[in-house]
Amino acid sequence: MPSRPTKLLDREGLMNYAARALTSRALSLNELRDRLKRRASRQEDVTEVLARLKEAGFLNDRKLADSFANWRRENQGLGKARVVHDLMARRIAPAVAKQAVETAYSGVDEVALIETFLARKYRGKNLASLLGEKKHLASAFRRLRGAGFSAGNSIRVLKRYAAEADQLEEMPDEN
Repeated sequence: MPSRPTKLLDREGLMNYAARALTSRALSLNELRDRLKRRASRQEDVTEVLARLKEAGFLNDRKLADSFANWRRENQGLGKARVVHDLMARRIAPAVAKQAVETAYSGVDEVALIETFLARKYRGKNLASLLGEKKHLASAFRRLRGAGFSAGNSIRVLKRYAAEADQLEEMPDEN
């Protein structure tokens, strides 16, 4: 089935489209720019609409990155590396992403965050017996690395449950 042709929008139409897009989800400058470029009848209108939105305070990558990093730490308990990666996937500038994550995670104990993450992911399971099996231990390590936690602190926490955690350092890093 062929896709429906997209109606190209003038400046006013782009402004309305951007307002609707921003009310449904916070977007980075680059995410919104891409959406508007696909809809614009004149590409120079995109620049003007973005400038008006920035000036009005509706488009601010720094605020978006700060709130995103805080939300991912508080609500999902993810590690720094994952949050930086996710911000850059949302096309936030690397420097802005790293600064937001450093601010959000300042004073946060990564080991405590890992403990909380494991308790949530393996709720109702006896971690000592589960992680006593090598395959579950390796799986937990990969899960922690994928969640953005450092290898050193991940191993440090896993050592509390399994003596074989020392061998995790030899595992190839998939991140």
